[in-house]
Amino acid sequence: MTYEAFVELVERLWEEVPEDFKRGLQGVHVFPEAKPEPGLRGVWRLGEYLDPGPPSAFGGFEDLGRHIALYYGSFLEVAGEGFDWEAEVWETLLHELRHHLESLAGRDDLVQEDLRRLDAFRRGGPSGEG
Repeated sequence: MTYEAFVELVERLWEEVPEDFKRGLQGVHVFPEAKPEPGLRGVWRLGEYLDPGPPSAFGGFEDLGRHIALYYGSFLEVAGEGFDWEAEVWETLLHELRHHLESLAGRDDLVQEDLRRLDAFRRGGPSGEG
């Protein structure tokens, strides 16, 4: 899949998300590069939710906004034969959108779940066995 086709896929899927779920979100951005997961060789971050958090005492976050980022290059890194681009993009969009909604609600359940998964992966693979 080309970068341009990937962007079109993301745009089409994003249009399917009800507007109520996008409240407070500045948008989805697609970056051409891959983003490695820090400290995990060969593991790629497909997307992330970018939330500047509460304003600092210095006003550093004012007007920065909340965004979802998807990394085309990371999808390329994990795409093998039979890779379902649409399903993987949709799953990633929904995952990052859940981060957004939890952030609006003052929750971090998915953040904690992601951290547990990363910790398990570091200890021996996706299941944590090793």
